[in-house]
Amino acid sequence: MAEINTTILPKRKKKVKKSVKRGQAHIQATYNNTIVSICDQNGNVLATSSAGMCGFKGPKKSTPYAASIIVKNVVEKIKETGMSEVEVFLKGVGSGREGAVRALHANGLNVLSIKDETPIPHNGCRPPKIRRV
Repeated sequence: MAEINTTILPKRKKKVKKSVKRGQAHIQATYNNTIVSICDQNGNVLATSSAGMCGFKGPKKSTPYAASIIVKNVVEKIKETGMSEVEVFLKGVGSGREGAVRALHANGLNVLSIKDETPIPHNGCRPPKIRRV
């Protein structure tokens, strides 16, 4: 006969829902993808989404339409926190940059500031040596 396992599992603590009024939206828009993360003022990520998570494939991932769907998805995730104001930090040169910022405003978040954090090389890499044939 089979033995019955009578071990009791420890109870998990209930997940505490944070009440955040003001936060940060980090948007990374590359040529291939767009990633949006919403954080609190300390930088703790509350929700994140990307074009691949929303079901986009291939070249459609970096479009402004995909960016608006991504933002809609993220805003749904943070509804219960009560966030109403965001500071936007943009990174990259993709076409989803502006679409994502517009979508943040359209989905009920008040955009306080927009800061561009795109990395810029101050001299760049050393070029390859000249090819001799």
